[in-house]
Amino acid sequence: MTEIAASKYNPRQVIYTFQHSEIRFQGRRAARIENDCVRLTVTVEGGHIAELLEKKSGVNPLWIPPWTSIEPSVYSAARHPEYGVGAEAKLLAGILGHNTCLDLFGPPSADEERAGITVHGEASVLPYELRADGSGLIATCTLPISQLAFERRFELDGPKIRIAETVENLSALDRPIAWTQHVTLGPPFLDPGVTQFRAPGEPKDFETYTDIPASGGYSTHLLDAHREKAWFFAYSPKSKVLLGYVWRRSDFPWLGVWEENCSRKQAPWNGRTQARGMEFGVSPFPETRRAMIERQTLFDTACYRWLPARARLAVDYYAAIGQAEAIPETIEEFENALSSTCQTKI
Repeated sequence: MTEIAASKYNPRQVIYTFQHSEIRFQGRRAARIENDCVRLTVTVEGGHIAELLEKKSGVNPLWIPPWTSIEPSVYSAARHPEYGVGAEAKLLAGILGHNTCLDLFGPPSADEERAGITVHGEASVLPYELRADGSGLIATCTLPISQLAFERRFELDGPKIRIAETVENLSALDRPIAWTQHVTLGPPFLDPGVTQFRAPGEPKDFETYTDIPASGGYSTHLLDAHREKAWFFAYSPKSKVLLGYVWRRSDFPWLGVWEENCSRKQAPWNGRTQARGMEFGVSPFPETRRAMIERQTLFDTACYRWLPARARLAVDYYAAIGQAEAIPETIEEFENALSSTCQTKI
């Protein structure tokens, strides 16, 4: 993670299609870029990566909840009890795929909730400005309560989606922040007893998605400090679709693994939801701001990042998707497999 005075980004020139007008995805306002290998769809409200479609198979590994998705701006607790109660209901009403938790990873305190903060912070429920930038897409928003400016830049490069993020502190105070990439996978890619996962931590192989009738849980993993890059891979033996994310371990040292397998009976889950979150970030656990700060460190590793007054932090990482015959064990194997299937060097 780099502290910067100004953000610079120079996308490569690649073949792409950008839909200048808004599209609709799952009933939501969104924008889309695509090439011969992959299609990327980002929602206007919440800025969620809702779709990473592998074009050859037509499979989108990202989670589409079994309930109807609505724009966070139209959510009302009185009018929409089907999304549950409390600080997470507004987020759940509009959650799709990969959302960013900023500057909170977990629930707000009771006082923060009364002030309008939702689970995982403002960045997952606010409207974004989406605009074309050469071969890519830029998503920007301002978090009024948190006093942060947030920007994500997306560039397609064959089967790879390069993502650059910048968080700017608009206040005159140094502050601790949470910053987690909440990547959630769902059916049909997520298949009980079949879909495989791997990451460089302990255990090195996260096994397969459960095949028991109902279960749920969360575990945190400190990623290998001896590696410059961290990653996770997810693989469907049935569709042969392989998805991976690769980032700097120094930026996001923690990987949280969340599973929901028909265990939550309350709305909107209703005992019918299957999802697996692979959540890499600066914090080990989804918890309140006070708990995060009081924890300070775990296994000699920080549980949040300091963002100085009027300063910016920048990270970059990538997701890539394609087809393979087996789940790889290294980044090199991962990139080679996707390069050969998409016939584009990455």
